[in-house]
Amino acid sequence: MTTKVAISPLRLPVSLKTALESISDRDGTSINQFLVVAAAEKIAAMQTEEFFLNRRNRADREAFHRILYRQGGEPPSPADFWDSLDSE
Repeated sequence: MTTKVAISPLRLPVSLKTALESISDRDGTSINQFLVVAAAEKIAAMQTEEFFLNRRNRADREAFHRILYRQGGEPPSPADFWDSLDSE
């Protein structure tokens, strides 16, 4: 399977290009590969933020409070507390 690629000229300040050369060399990658991975990480972070914003906006706060403050159920077990994690 081949991935289609697009060629796009990129204008960078000399100082940024110098930093990219240094970092990509230290990373063992080409400048192109480094920039592709950096762009993919940024896109993933922004899409994740958008996903959780959409989820938050769909939230039913009344249902949340009904569930949170409902009567009955079981009390928390000792394993539910942070202090119990230290003993493991």
